[in-house]
Amino acid sequence: MHTEFAIVGGGLLGLSAAWALTKRGHEVLVIDQAAIGHIAGGSHGTCRIFRLGYEQPAYVSLAMQARDTWAELEDVSGERLLHPTPQLTFGPQMGQVRDALEQAGVPAETIDAAEAAERFPGVVVSGPVLLEQRSAVIAADRALAVLARLGGPISEPTRVTAVAERGSLVRVSTADGDIDADRVIVCAGPSTARLLAGAGITLPGSASMEQVAYLAPAGAGNGALQDGMPIFVHYGGEFPYGLPVPGSDKYKIGIHFGGPPVDPDRQDHTENARLSEQIEQAARRFLPGFDPNPAAVERCIYDNSPDTDFIVDRIGSIVIGTGTSGHGFKFGPLIGEWLAWLATGADGAHAAAAGTTAVGPPPPWLALSRFAA
Repeated sequence: MHTEFAIVGGGLLGLSAAWALTKRGHEVLVIDQAAIGHIAGGSHGTCRIFRLGYEQPAYVSLAMQARDTWAELEDVSGERLLHPTPQLTFGPQMGQVRDALEQAGVPAETIDAAEAAERFPGVVVSGPVLLEQRSAVIAADRALAVLARLGGPISEPTRVTAVAERGSLVRVSTADGDIDADRVIVCAGPSTARLLAGAGITLPGSASMEQVAYLAPAGAGNGALQDGMPIFVHYGGEFPYGLPVPGSDKYKIGIHFGGPPVDPDRQDHTENARLSEQIEQAARRFLPGFDPNPAAVERCIYDNSPDTDFIVDRIGSIVIGTGTSGHGFKFGPLIGEWLAWLATGADGAHAAAAGTTAVGPPPPWLALSRFAA
């Protein structure tokens, strides 16, 4: 079988790359080991945070670009995927986030804890608080469904066993046979390193098994609490965060980079007692109106680069998108554009395709070469 572009990995990055290529008239085939949104992938779950606030101005600027690609996806699909939600950022690195926003030209409002308590009684904070008005909750499951509909064909689930260049083509070996492609985009989460090793490409990184909880309002008087709930991010140190679940009375809470290392081929999705205790403590501290005993618990794998920056590059005829490090979902459609740009060897004609957001190449600081000795 032959295709112009094969994409290994049907998570957010793979589906975003498929959409970016398909809308420009290219032939695409997406290959994944299981159905879209399966629990072994890092893209599953109900929702994610979209925020501009980072401690580095470069990421603030990228998030602003990403917002444009999300807007295009919403326009094309006719579906709201980003639900505007104010965000409270606080903690030891709050000042760095505020400074980065200001350096990137994004207005930042700082309020004290008393004002935050008055305006957002559902979250308890201490010290100064950065109020981010351009944040949103991403309907993650709907985003995957929309991208799967708009992008190229998706193969029947099959495990990819190898990726290797064969002359002018790239061969993708699967449990159900070989697929030859002019270019291959590999964005298979933490399994990317294993697949690229067979192609002679060394990819640094690791995987961790994270955990989130979904909390229900505590008591009859808190049933309407969800309507006014903001996102919160405790930035720095232990990194708890929370966000309201669209269309639900539940509130999602987790600890960023709290989980243990894991072999991506041997994932354990049972509840982790240590993480449950940490999340319960964070819930009791920050969310007084919610029952700290979760209504549901979910595990999710992180695909981590050594410096937590993404890895977006092309080596020969193989394009790489990996290392999202637990903060890549908000950049998904933008990274998809970068992957498509690299895969096509794009010139101005790619960016100028009718009806698309003009996106150039990925920043050079995301290249794999940064890890060269």
